[in-house]
Amino acid sequence: VQLQASGGGSVQAGGSLRLSCVVSESLLSIHTLGWYRQALGKQREAVGVIIQSGTTHYADFVKGRFTISRDIAKNTLYLQMNSLEPEDTAVYYCIGGSSPNYYWGQGTEVTVSS
Repeated sequence: VQLQASGGGSVQAGGSLRLSCVVSESLLSIHTLGWYRQALGKQREAVGVIIQSGTTHYADFVKGRFTISRDIAKNTLYLQMNSLEPEDTAVYYCIGGSSPNYYWGQGTEVTVSS
């Protein structure tokens, strides 16, 4: 499985960005898709996931600001990020797979200025 993330950029606090992740296989063949992020000097952390059924789960820090969705026809995963805060500055990675095999996309950088 190959994943290609895009959509990062620089925004001011309170702004929005939508990240995309194009997947090389049908999303219906992949059990779990998700987003992680890694800020400079910090460990990579999960942002949220969407499982095959369409159910989503988010990290507590999302606080209702982010939404994960998918377009099955386009083999694309999305991360809509609203009300961005400087603390959201990080490289964002998409991930997909079915246990025990998971695959990472390359990161896309998000910078939020105050």
